[in-house]
Amino acid sequence: MSSEDGKVEGGRGPGAEPPEQLALIRESVRAAKAPRARPRTWRGAALAAQLPVARVVVNKGVLHLDQFFDYAVPAELDAVAQPGVRVRVRFGAGAHQVRGGRREGGRLIDGFLVERRADSDYSGPLAALADVVSPEPVLSAELLALARAVADRYAGSLADVLQLAVPPRSARAEGRPSPEPLPPPAAPEPGTWSRYARGEAFLAALAKGASPRAVWNALPGPHWAQELARAVGATLASGRGALVVVPDGRAAGRVDAALTAVLGEGRHAVLTAEAGPEKRYAQWLAVRRGAVRAVVGTRAAMFAPVRDLGLVAIWDDGDSSHSEPHAPLPHAREVLLLRAAHDRCGFLLGGTGCTVEAAQLVESGWAGPLVAPRDQVRAAAPLVRTVGDGELARDGAARAARLPSLAWQAVRDGLKSGPVLVQVPRRGYVPRLACERCRAPARCRHCAGPLEAPEQRELRCGWCGRGEPDWHCVECGSTRLRAQVVGARRTAEELGRAFPAVPVRTSGRDHVLDAVPARPALVVSTPGAEPVAEGGYAAALLLDGWALLSRPDLRAGEEALRRWIDAASLVRGQAEGGTVVVVAEPTLRPVQALVRWDPVGHAQRELAERAELGFPPVSRMAAVAGPAEAVADFLTAVRLPADAEVLGPVPLRQVAPGGPRRPGDPPPGEVWERALLRVPPGSGAALAAALKAAQAARLAKGGTTPVRVRIDPPDIG
Repeated sequence: MSSEDGKVEGGRGPGAEPPEQLALIRESVRAAKAPRARPRTWRGAALAAQLPVARVVVNKGVLHLDQFFDYAVPAELDAVAQPGVRVRVRFGAGAHQVRGGRREGGRLIDGFLVERRADSDYSGPLAALADVVSPEPVLSAELLALARAVADRYAGSLADVLQLAVPPRSARAEGRPSPEPLPPPAAPEPGTWSRYARGEAFLAALAKGASPRAVWNALPGPHWAQELARAVGATLASGRGALVVVPDGRAAGRVDAALTAVLGEGRHAVLTAEAGPEKRYAQWLAVRRGAVRAVVGTRAAMFAPVRDLGLVAIWDDGDSSHSEPHAPLPHAREVLLLRAAHDRCGFLLGGTGCTVEAAQLVESGWAGPLVAPRDQVRAAAPLVRTVGDGELARDGAARAARLPSLAWQAVRDGLKSGPVLVQVPRRGYVPRLACERCRAPARCRHCAGPLEAPEQRELRCGWCGRGEPDWHCVECGSTRLRAQVVGARRTAEELGRAFPAVPVRTSGRDHVLDAVPARPALVVSTPGAEPVAEGGYAAALLLDGWALLSRPDLRAGEEALRRWIDAASLVRGQAEGGTVVVVAEPTLRPVQALVRWDPVGHAQRELAERAELGFPPVSRMAAVAGPAEAVADFLTAVRLPADAEVLGPVPLRQVAPGGPRRPGDPPPGEVWERALLRVPPGSGAALAAALKAAQAARLAKGGTTPVRVRIDPPDIG
């Protein structure tokens, strides 16, 4: 409206309308009387002339609604309502809510349009699509098939998997065009891949368009990121795409830098949470649109829609970060295995350690080993020395102080030429205490929780918070305590007093360092938070090894060896004077594997023992947890395969209100039980289908008592 339109003319009041505006309003009212589509119900609107039915997957992650729903396509949405776009639909309207042949009512819910059809399998009236959120097709047929396979593999719903696979929308990111795709690069030189027996042949096969599958036991040192980048470059040289999944943002940053160095700018995308929603969605769109063919990212990147996929790779598959905490709880390794099978692309599982699952892939012949000769291993690995209980008992320094004499000597020698890494299993000051005489764990008299020392002279319970000023051991009567596992902060304090002229840095959950300079320093870190040192660490101390080995877990030995090797891989090679001291009983199998630097042999022996006992990954296993009555009812209702075996149920550890919780623990204050279901190889799909059907039937009947079902539980005791 111009400024003159607002003037008062001819005695009309301030609210009067000019004749021209009144005429326009009357004309718009006459036009509104004709049938016209409306975003709420589209009542009276004409349907699309071609393919008037849209098949939609709605964002409802409940199992009994894990199916497609048909909706009518209004003519005004015909052009934009294409397969793969985000839509909004009315969901939950009953069959009685029908007006003019159209179902109405319900509430608006998001979904994805997966197919346009000429007719519907549903014989009743259809509701119309409420709206198309965006014309950008984000759900391809390949991604839909992968999501369906993952949902079936983990007894989950398609909607839950799509929530993990497709990131939230950003309108500004969608409005910006993606860059033009670059031509395929030249195949890179093998570089340090020549250290491996079949390394150069693996790269050559990728560059020629083949799809090799390998389990790669990487040599210690900083070259693994460059080696991954060269494998990606070889795949891109064949005109195909590549996907690399790493455990955390620090590893993604190293691979990102290596890809830039090998391929140059603009050929790959980085998908991590640190980028922020808008930037991450823009990168994801560039991948879906084909602007880039290479992706590196953390766990969620396992679903990245890379075109013409030629290689999927995962680094350090034993890291717990690869396990998705949201339903249906998939593991990145298993998702990439599904992608490799569905897309018939190459597969690379790499790490300085070796999981039992990786050993099984080689044992079955599905993948080939990619290892270095022993002379290369000896040249790259540091010297590993052990300190067991016998040495600790005879060592006066170990009884009086934090570290044995051998460790002190390794620290002194290492500080002459560079930084020294000290790995401590726990953060904090003194997380756990035990009787000095009999080593029985110190427990609270009220709730049996573990006693802690947040300050040097104050004992309190880690569960209920009560103080214990007059503690004595219930086993032997002693009143003296020792630290079961001394925390990182306490260790840093003691090392600082012993080496006052040396800076002490800590890296843990609250503050993780990415890198440290090559200058002499003490770096105290919890497992998984070790920073990279320029030129490598001169030495490393792996303290309280028994704390990792004595966990009541099937994977305790494998996990301890993985954490030790990951830390020791940051130390210089033996030829450069690198030394690692591990405080653990030297006769134990994981310690021996570390001394020999033989994680593959350790994984193969573990696999053989699990095969004899019927443990995963040789068998498939699922966990059913919940209140005792609900678990019993569920086990009675489920139709398990004939070869299934039920173990339990047994009570789960009760969590005190306000106490620490681990993944899979029941809600605080509740008493739950857990049953394990085991089937032999070949029956895993039948087990998942049976559990999904039983859970869906229970929810359809209105079951409100929680029952958790998890395929491949990571912790089975």
